[in-house]
Amino acid sequence: MSDQHEEDHSGPVKTPQQFLILVSLSFILTIFIIICLVYYVTSGNKPAAGASSVAEATAGRILKVGTLQIKDANRPLKSGEDVFKGQCDACHAAGAPKLGDSAAWGPRIKTGYPTLLNSALKGKNVMPAQASGEHEDLEIGRAVVYMANAAGAKFPEPAAAK
Repeated sequence: MSDQHEEDHSGPVKTPQQFLILVSLSFILTIFIIICLVYYVTSGNKPAAGASSVAEATAGRILKVGTLQIKDANRPLKSGEDVFKGQCDACHAAGAPKLGDSAAWGPRIKTGYPTLLNSALKGKNVMPAQASGEHEDLEIGRAVVYMANAAGAKFPEPAAAK
């Protein structure tokens, strides 16, 4: 028997640089797999933002598209001041353009009443849309005129259609 072994015992890694690349890639792959597993395990049913339970969040997602609002058609329309105090005052007293602040309202007044009314009805920036809410569009228009006139505008108060 011969003591010589003629088989070549070499693997796919031939240089130290290849070894370092292989070790680095195996480390990165391991971290990636751990992150994916953590994401998978923690992605169970969770309540949506603002919901206190999964059932409440599910009920919110499966609401019907249309909703029915019943309003008293014969109630007298509110004045702009009443609508402002009931709906607008909370935000406009806290930091939105304040009532009577001509510097803040000046550029807005220059855009005109139709633009201001459109912003109030459809919403703008952080202000939510006011249309189809508790108040009629005409009442929202009166509130817009009330706020703009308090800052120096001369908009006429919108009248009810006859």
